[in-house]
Amino acid sequence: MDAGSLFLLPCFLGDEPTADSISKWEIDLLNSVKLFLTENEKSCRRFMRKAGFQGSFDEIELVRLDKDSSPLDINHIINLITSGKDAALISEAGAPALADPGAPLIRTAHKHNIRVIPVPGPSAIMQAIIASGLNGQQFVFHGYLPIDSVKRKTTVKELELKSSKEGYAHFFIETPYRNNALLKDLLDSLLDNTLLSIASNINLPEGFISTKTCKLWKKDLPDLHKKPSVFGMLAS
Repeated sequence: MDAGSLFLLPCFLGDEPTADSISKWEIDLLNSVKLFLTENEKSCRRFMRKAGFQGSFDEIELVRLDKDSSPLDINHIINLITSGKDAALISEAGAPALADPGAPLIRTAHKHNIRVIPVPGPSAIMQAIIASGLNGQQFVFHGYLPIDSVKRKTTVKELELKSSKEGYAHFFIETPYRNNALLKDLLDSLLDNTLLSIASNINLPEGFISTKTCKLWKKDLPDLHKKPSVFGMLAS
């Protein structure tokens, strides 16, 4: 029996889908695949229903895949796929495996010559980068910066120095409830003329993407508490 495929299905950003946030291809996959990999079964079911899943949850299999999944867990999933089952990896928000669990599974799938198929869809990180106006030719995405404020400020200064020397834009994220603390550390650490881009609640009615100097941000601080956001920085 031929092995199944591993589909990477993006989740829409926010609680409700928009007309362009999910394709017919993804809806068809939701209604044909029988094995779904997710961090949270409850939110996965909610997304699937809102996205157009018409089947019964009793007839599909939901398998937990998160940052704590062990090699044994991953091998179990691989065995299911190699036995002939198609599988779909669904993110909590946006594109799978981008600042999201999934990379170890995908690497293992490649080792077993399993076809990995990314399905087009929203990615908060990529949307933030292309809409920032910063350097889209040379950029680095760092994921999460250190939680400790002192270490974080040191890291921010180091990235700013690198940016000024090399011209790279640097992007990062934070757990939404710590966004305001991160923003404070950024504005305390960066030079006034350094460009800071903030993309918050992308694709939601109250969302925004804005890039301006740190000096201007200090005059009009946004409240980012519990609002998923992507930050970008480019030294002048």
